[in-house]
Amino acid sequence: TVQHNMPFLQSLVHAVATALGFMMALVLFAGIRRQLDLVDVPGPMRGVPIALICAGLLAMAFMGFAGIKF
Repeated sequence: TVQHNMPFLQSLVHAVATALGFMMALVLFAGIRRQLDLVDVPGPMRGVPIALICAGLLAMAFMGFAGIKF
């Protein structure tokens, strides 16, 4: 990007990798939500509350990748 002073090809690879990472997160979250439909979740936790808890756990899991340098 312009702010990071990257060349075009590197910027393009960065954009594609970001899009793939976001797609992976969405697919994982969709799979988790689908599995939650199959289990017995207590009444007050159904819907948005359990979705927010799962989103928080998924966010913490992805924070583990923050320090990895390739």
